Amino acid sequence: MKIDISLELAKIKFKTPLILASGVSGYSKYSFKRAEENEAGGVVTKSSSLKSRSGYSGPTIIELPYGLLNAMGLPNPGIKKISEEIYAAKKLGVKIPLIASIYGFNIKEYVKSAEIAAEHADAIELNFSCPTVKEVSVEIGQNPHKVKEIVKAVKNKVEKPVFAKLSPNVSSIIEVGKAAEKGGADAITAINTVKGMALNIDLMKPILSVKIGGLSGPCIKPIALRCVYELYENVNLPIVGCGGILNWKDAIEMFLAGASAVQIGTGIKYKGFEIFKELNLGIKRYLRLKGFKSLQEIKGLAHKK
Repeated sequence: MKIDISLELAKIKFKTPLILASGVSGYSKYSFKRAEENEAGGVVTKSSSLKSRSGYSGPTIIELPYGLLNAMGLPNPGIKKISEEIYAAKKLGVKIPLIASIYGFNIKEYVKSAEIAAEHADAIELNFSCPTVKEVSVEIGQNPHKVKEIVKAVKNKVEKPVFAKLSPNVSSIIEVGKAAEKGGADAITAINTVKGMALNIDLMKPILSVKIGGLSGPCIKPIALRCVYELYENVNLPIVGCGGILNWKDAIEMFLAGASAVQIGTGIKYKGFEIFKELNLGIKRYLRLKGFKSLQEIKGLAHKK
C-alpha cells in the first residue's frame, strides 16, 4: 500500500511534513540543500531583521539533560542577505519551499523586512515569540492587538503566504491565535521556546549572560502539544507544530493534536539532518500499520476519539 505523506499548506506543496525550524542551521544555501537531501519538506531561515544584529556575548547556550537553554539575542546579517541566500539556494537547485523568518521592533520594520523577503522566499514566518530580546518578538506576541495589526499590515503588502509563529509565554495562546487569524494569517506555527534560566551554584549567579533564555527540546513537547490541541479547536487556520520533536512518535502526536506539518529544531542538535529520513520512515510505518493511506487522514483525530 502506497503511503502519501505530502501535504499542501497555505497553497504551498510539501513533499514531506517535516520542516527545518528557524534558528537551527543558520541561513546558508548549503544547509538548505542538505536539509532537502535528507528529506526535509521545507526550511525556515534564521530569524532576520531589517538591519544586521550581532546578538549577545557568551555564554549564550547551555546543554541540559532535558533540552537546551539559549539566549543568542537574534543575531543575523539582515534580511537582504537572507533573501540573497534564498535566491542562491534556488539557483543551486533547492526545490523545497524556503520560508523566511523575520522580526521587527515595530510594524514598519516587519512590513519592510517582509517585502524584501517576499522577493525570493516562498512564504514569510513572522516571529512573534523570541523570549530573550526586549521590545521585539514576544513583547509584541503577547499583545493580540499588535499581532493582528502586524499580520494585517504585512498581508496588505506581500502576496506570499504569511505564517505567525506564536509564543507559549502568554496567558492565552488561543486569544493570540485568533488575533493572527483576524489579521489574515495563512497559518500558525506553535510554539517557540519557553522562558527559563539556569544558575551556577559555585559562582552563585545565572549562567547565561542575559540571565533568562529560551528552553527548547523534549521537555517542552507537552506544552507545544497542548498549544497545538487548543489552537486546532479554536482557530480555523492550518497549524505547524514545533517544540520537542525528536522521534516519529512525537510527530504523530502533533498530527493527532491537529498539526498539518511539524518543524524540527533542537532535534537537529541531537540527531543531525538524518532525523528527517528517520522520522519520515517512522511516520510511513505507523500509517501503514494503522491502515491509513495518507497523513491527512490522522490530522486532528485525537479530537474525535
